[in-house]
Amino acid sequence: MPPSLMVAEVYDAFLAARVPDSTARKAAEAVAVYETRLAGIERELAVLRWMVGTNVVLTLAVLGKLLHG
Repeated sequence: MPPSLMVAEVYDAFLAARVPDSTARKAAEAVAVYETRLAGIERELAVLRWMVGTNVVLTLAVLGKLLHG
C-alpha cells in the first residue's frame, strides 16, 4: 500500500491550533484525498467544456448552412 499523502499546510495549521499529532495527521490525510478527487473532477470538467463548445460550434455551422444555404 502506498504511503499516505497529506497536505503539509493543513497539518501545520492543526498543530498550531494545538490539535494532537495523530488527529492532525489523519485530518491532513483526509484533506489530501479530497484534494486529489477534486483535481480529477476539474480535469473531467475541462474535457466536458471542450466537448460542449465543439458541439455548439458545429450546431451553429449546420444551422447556418440550413438557413442560408
